[in-house]
Amino acid sequence: MKEMDTVEIIVEKECYAKEDVHKGMQGWICFEPNVPEYVLVCFPQMGEKNNIATIAVKEEDLKEIPRMDARVNERIKAQFEK
Repeated sequence: MKEMDTVEIIVEKECYAKEDVHKGMQGWICFEPNVPEYVLVCFPQMGEKNNIATIAVKEEDLKEIPRMDARVNERIKAQFEK
């Protein structure tokens, strides 16, 4: 995976959930950090809303997708809000 690739997170892990990132959310790779096997991924929302998170994600927890849709992130996020 490389910078600007669009990806989907394919696992639900506590370390990601603490940052409000959940299985099925989509994002794009900001850049490849110096930590082997991890990439920095931005998980946006639609329009002028703040990003959900920009976090380091293990490459094996991601799959490449042809196109990202931030509306998916908003729907998943709404499921976890209290």
